[in-house]
Amino acid sequence: MLSLDLSPDRSPQSSTTITHSTVPPFSPPPTITHYSLSLIPLSLSLPRHIGCCLHGPCDFHKPAGPGGTSAGTSPTQPQQGRRKNLEFEPLSTTALILEDRPANLPAKSVEEAQRHRQEYDEMVAEAKKRELKEAQRKRKEMKERFKQEESIANAMVVWNNDILPNWENTRNTRRVRELWWQGLPPNVRGKVWSLAIGNELNITPELYEIFLSRAKERWRSFSETGSETEADDGASLADRESSLDLIKLDISRTFPPLFIFQKGGPYHDLLHSVLGAYTCYRPDVGYVQGMSFIAAVLILNLEEADAFIAFANLLNKPCQLAFFRVDHDLMLKYFAAFEVFFEENLPRLFNHFQSSNLTPDLYLIDWIFTLYSKSLPLDVACRVWDVFCRDGEEFLFRTGLGILRLYEDVLLQLDFIRSAQFLTRLPEDIGSDRLFACIAAAPMLNGNRKWSQVSSSKQKKT
Repeated sequence: MLSLDLSPDRSPQSSTTITHSTVPPFSPPPTITHYSLSLIPLSLSLPRHIGCCLHGPCDFHKPAGPGGTSAGTSPTQPQQGRRKNLEFEPLSTTALILEDRPANLPAKSVEEAQRHRQEYDEMVAEAKKRELKEAQRKRKEMKERFKQEESIANAMVVWNNDILPNWENTRNTRRVRELWWQGLPPNVRGKVWSLAIGNELNITPELYEIFLSRAKERWRSFSETGSETEADDGASLADRESSLDLIKLDISRTFPPLFIFQKGGPYHDLLHSVLGAYTCYRPDVGYVQGMSFIAAVLILNLEEADAFIAFANLLNKPCQLAFFRVDHDLMLKYFAAFEVFFEENLPRLFNHFQSSNLTPDLYLIDWIFTLYSKSLPLDVACRVWDVFCRDGEEFLFRTGLGILRLYEDVLLQLDFIRSAQFLTRLPEDIGSDRLFACIAAAPMLNGNRKWSQVSSSKQKKT
């Protein structure tokens, strides 16, 4: 086992090396010149005298001894001689210091000293190699980040000046669809989402305030009564209390690393208001787990009333309504349509899942319920939402195929339990570019049939 000398350097004649022997207990003399160090992060903020001592004893750190000489330094041994024995090759982040063996230990043989010197040189070379590689990686990341920021800035100008003012005429053009695929600039994302989702329900900000007031009134009344009375809309008090409990529980579990939706966070009350108002607006649906993630993503990109309008209209889409109403028959038909394209695009993985009895409901339910906002990193999920707002439900299932393609090699090696665990807790390092490359490689075509045709045919079957 490699052990490095951390004892005082007192002998000018000892060999310069890193020892492999275990140093026995040693009581330091009253006068200590400096310590030998092995790995020192120079990026840390060190006191000035410690930094000096890394390069040898300094004036700050050497008290004067008898006769005006520094303590630990004899008149016959000049300071320059001691500094020559200290081999030091600094790196920008790591210093490897080769130090002399203490005087109370036997001197090393020439062969041992040479071997240790060679090991030291190899350690320094390897450290430099690692540091150079890390510096190159950081430079590449900075270059890519700058390129991405420049691309976003240019796209923002195009969206604000050319596309949004002429939305109806430009939204379906090839140029706009290509820009859309690349991801929306954050400052126009909310506006584009609102336009793409639409407002077929004709909800106004004033209507939102009405339902929010009803929600607040019922929150107060729930704390004052425990009887199961029928509400004006036909929902029992017990059902509403259950919804309120679910909302509180789900909010606490919504993007917990951000800590902006939890109690005390800046968006807690806002998220609670949007979800509460929705339970009053759609008592037939109520609150279903997963809604909090959808509402949270909208709140991060839209004003409160606009977020509610988009939320209500989004959940009124056929696919979302089927899932949030927990229409099992219709959900199974969506899964059956998905499997058609799964087998078409990834036959090996499809057969592997079939032999393992891993059905789509085990992983698709969580993905569809939260529109991938729980399963993917937030920035990647937002880019998925961008194209989902453009292409509709088809893109939700196409994204599922993209994820399966991205991790096909991994999933082929896993059994039923591990595959299910993997798909319900995806790796956190998913990059949007890699994922979208896999999504692009998964066209939603079965022969000449598109998603809408396959899905419709499945839903017509009884």
